[in-house]
Amino acid sequence: MVMTPRAGTGTRRRVGELDWKLAVAAVAVAAFGAIMIYTATKSGLAVSGLDGRYFLKRQGVFVILGCLVMLFLWRSDYRRIEQVATAVYVALIVLLAAVLSPFGSNALGAQRWFVVGPFQIQPSEFAVLAVILAVSTYCNRRPEGLTLRDVSRLLLMTGVPMGLILLQPDLGTCIILAIVLLVMLAVAGIPGRLLLLLLAAAVLVMVVAVEGGFLSSYQIHRLTSFLNQNSTNPQLQGVIYNVKQAKIAIGSGGIWGAGIGHGAQTNLGYVPEQQTDFIFTAVGEQLGFIGSTVLLGALGFIGYRILRASITAKDALGRVLCAGVFAFFTFSVFQNAGMTMGIMPVTGIPLPFMSYGGSAALVFFVAVGLVLSVEARRGG
Repeated sequence: MVMTPRAGTGTRRRVGELDWKLAVAAVAVAAFGAIMIYTATKSGLAVSGLDGRYFLKRQGVFVILGCLVMLFLWRSDYRRIEQVATAVYVALIVLLAAVLSPFGSNALGAQRWFVVGPFQIQPSEFAVLAVILAVSTYCNRRPEGLTLRDVSRLLLMTGVPMGLILLQPDLGTCIILAIVLLVMLAVAGIPGRLLLLLLAAAVLVMVVAVEGGFLSSYQIHRLTSFLNQNSTNPQLQGVIYNVKQAKIAIGSGGIWGAGIGHGAQTNLGYVPEQQTDFIFTAVGEQLGFIGSTVLLGALGFIGYRILRASITAKDALGRVLCAGVFAFFTFSVFQNAGMTMGIMPVTGIPLPFMSYGGSAALVFFVAVGLVLSVEARRGG
């Protein structure tokens, strides 16, 4: 049903209306990301005698698929997620357990993927979305507020997938899950004292995990290497090398950059995993400070529109849901860009809509699609 805005409510969105600014920004950044992925991989593929557009084509498929899913979710009523949230959460737990079995695929010392034909599916990429759906649905069913018992249940609900993901291991996604849960609980209205207690508990858990030997030395080195970038410790050299090459690539871009398709660090493949974890370095080297600033500005605009959707949502479900997406999106941007500049740990968190990977592309398009659905129905 289409509602006519009342007098004095010219900014009120009609039911079903699309937030074009958010949708176009997401698609534009994803298209730009595909171009950067192409420039970061074409030289290496050519040397190997492969099609230089191999990664571009694969990413393009998921960008197009992601756009279709985003538009489908916009047309769907987000309030229906209450009917599927539990099933989605249970399915995620099953997939996270299955990927640790012989059905999962191991690469670079981590077992996180299912191989489906020519594609790899990473269930942990969808974990944050599943938890956001489950937590927002739970909070919506507690209009009188969350009790300590409710918070305990939500901690358990988030802790189960975190434990399975940590076994893969994927520490970066576990950190995101913890941050997303805390933000959603804060927006859901838990008492300030309880929120501070949870923050203190999170810090304590991290200290115990590091000091108690629950994390491998490799994981600890990834978390702490950015604090010791001049260290001569041979165990740190692998991670430090990645960060040094990333900083050289960004720094060599200067103000205007070397130009799209140019740049020694990118064309000669000096930055490891540049098309995935370090795609921001391709932007920095080729388009310089100006291009990097424009990209971060576009990502910031997407984050602002998501936050705006949370503030203007008409119910607790939409408000908490968008808050979870906002925390997920903004922390991913800050963490990924920060690690390439040497100010954050190297955790393998993808840059939204930019990093190569079908699972990551679909996840962020789904997240934006849910936000669009909330925005489209805030007027009725």
